[in-house]
Amino acid sequence: MVLDVYALTDPGGRDHNEDSIAYEIEGGRGLFVVADGLGGHAHGEAASKEAADCFMEAFRHGRGDVDPAAWLRDICGLANEGVMKLQEKSAGQMKTTVVALYIEDGEAFWANVGDSRLYYLHEDEIAHVTADHSVSYMKYRAGEISRAQINRDPDQSSLLRALGNNEKHEPDLNSVPGSLSDADGFCLCSDGVWEYCYDEEILIDFLKAGNAREWGELLLRRVLSRVSGGNDNFSILTVIVGH
Repeated sequence: MVLDVYALTDPGGRDHNEDSIAYEIEGGRGLFVVADGLGGHAHGEAASKEAADCFMEAFRHGRGDVDPAAWLRDICGLANEGVMKLQEKSAGQMKTTVVALYIEDGEAFWANVGDSRLYYLHEDEIAHVTADHSVSYMKYRAGEISRAQINRDPDQSSLLRALGNNEKHEPDLNSVPGSLSDADGFCLCSDGVWEYCYDEEILIDFLKAGNAREWGELLLRRVLSRVSGGNDNFSILTVIVGH
């Protein structure tokens, strides 16, 4: 199995970047992570880097006999502990979102905490999108706003779960039912990307693209055409499966 990847993180309209992205591929297995730090300059950067580093370290050590979903859940727990320790050292508030995708032996598993998203595209449609842990997403679930209105809702940044929290840090876990198909795609991104793109546009650009780089660049072109200065950091990881 070949995993074609494109990754980019950018400060956007801010003077510093609190996002972190990381990935590693070894043989037919790969781990891909996007984290969006909260807490201001230095604090947010440190929190997201801690999360990304924790996942990459776990990948290098291997998962052993642990079930992939349970393994991702355990890494989220370790990353949460790491961010909590950073809080103690700095006496400052810092948290981070995280979304992580793990692929091994033709199967895919993912975990998310906060509002960084994963989109799974299969057979020319969006097969799955992670649920945000935010007040805006709860309003959408309750029928108070439409899904498209999440992107501009004033409560969009009010998170209900994040790493760096004693209690509310549990990830949602999900997986592809069965084996991956050739040309399946995954897009992991921070809210600085998805808030400027409709779900259907992520699918449209996927169908237009010939590889992961083209897909990512098409999406980023949309973002850049719609921002007006002062916009949030934006980070994206696109992965396309091949054989």
